[in-house]
Amino acid sequence: MLLHAPFWLAVLQIIAIDILLGGDNAVVIALACRKLPPKLRTQGILWGTAGAIILRVVLIFFALQLLALPFLKLVGGLLLFWIGIKLMLPEEDDDHANIQASDKLWAAVKTVIVADFVMSLDNVIAIAGAAEGAGHGHQLILVIFGLLVSIPIIVWGSQLVIKLMDRYPTVITLGAMLLGWIAGTMLVTDPALSGWVPNQPGSKPGTTVVVPWLQYGAGVIGALLVLGTGKLLASRRPKQA
Repeated sequence: MLLHAPFWLAVLQIIAIDILLGGDNAVVIALACRKLPPKLRTQGILWGTAGAIILRVVLIFFALQLLALPFLKLVGGLLLFWIGIKLMLPEEDDDHANIQASDKLWAAVKTVIVADFVMSLDNVIAIAGAAEGAGHGHQLILVIFGLLVSIPIIVWGSQLVIKLMDRYPTVITLGAMLLGWIAGTMLVTDPALSGWVPNQPGSKPGTTVVVPWLQYGAGVIGALLVLGTGKLLASRRPKQA
């Protein structure tokens, strides 16, 4: 598994996705724990993050199982296109205005977990899509490994990541294109299209996979589609003062 190149490519994709889409989660953690006494604040952050990550692994596990059903990759791919395009549009509303802080440890932890559950749709779909692309039955191990690597980056380096995104907008653009890439590769590998797209024998006897040139080509088209649509919609929005 460790010598399998697609495994490490998927690991890098998962880390990039979680950093890109995890900034909101770092903000949620900070807002929910801000009223805790200083001695409990670190515990609140750690327990809240642990609970949120465990919940996300469970959600991604079920997402990976569902992606094997016909037409669900098509739906997931279209959702990823929308998430990638939305990422390129300027922020208008404060999505965190309803995050309630608490001075009680477990109340703050519960707030973090519930808020993360509500906000995890984009992460879950994107990470499941990246992991599914690695194949070879290591998807859940891949998800856990990628999330574990990205936890310290999000929790302790979130401010640096946010400043980096503010200073270099290209980082966000590349991240949005990555989501478009994953969406494109998901669409052409949906089981419902297996009889319509070129296939070749898979690594396991009796299985087939989409030919690489088509999968990579769909990824490139998906990335360019997100880039072009995002820039077009952003140019039509009124400039913020």
